[in-house]
Amino acid sequence: MITHHPGEDLLVSYGAGGIGESWSLAVATHLALCPACRRTVADLEDIGGVLLDDSRPEIMSEGALDRAFAALDAPAATKTTPPAATSATLPQPLRDYVGGDVDTVPWRSVGGGVRQHVITTSDKAWSRLLLIPPGRPVPEHGHRGRELTLVLSGSFTDQHGAYSRGDMEDVAEDTVHSPAAGPSENCVCLAITDAPIKFTALLPRLIQPFIRI
Repeated sequence: MITHHPGEDLLVSYGAGGIGESWSLAVATHLALCPACRRTVADLEDIGGVLLDDSRPEIMSEGALDRAFAALDAPAATKTTPPAATSATLPQPLRDYVGGDVDTVPWRSVGGGVRQHVITTSDKAWSRLLLIPPGRPVPEHGHRGRELTLVLSGSFTDQHGAYSRGDMEDVAEDTVHSPAAGPSENCVCLAITDAPIKFTALLPRLIQPFIRI
């Protein structure tokens, strides 16, 4: 059962199409796994529609129509509420990015048995899939910004709780933690950060520029 969900600010921004592609990918992937949040986003979209219907028309500024057409031609972040997940490890929003399920991901080793795959997105955030072996901890680190971690298979624990498939951990800049994969299977997760993390130990800091974390 999913017990850790995206914050209301993320769901509202996602429903309004107001977040970057990386963050939208994380929310869309969680929604594919979480019926409760799918209902919440649908309700938010209904409320937004009612508010638009009740709003009074505004006089448009000169050139507004041209700007609107230009915006329509620009690439947009994924925002459509995804269908429910199937038995695949990676829900459909992620499979669209990597071209298949977890067994087709072109993993790259980052040391200690941990592997990652960087996902290219149009915004300035870092998006990556991580595969952490059973029982393996991630070196203790802090943050220079926000970090979302969505569990896709297996589980992990840290100083703030236990997380399994569909759970999303949302940590802020002042958080320091050392997540560790559960003991029985690989932990595969999607991680989104808006700035490089801050390792507390020397060795991870030395190799950080090479592993792009």
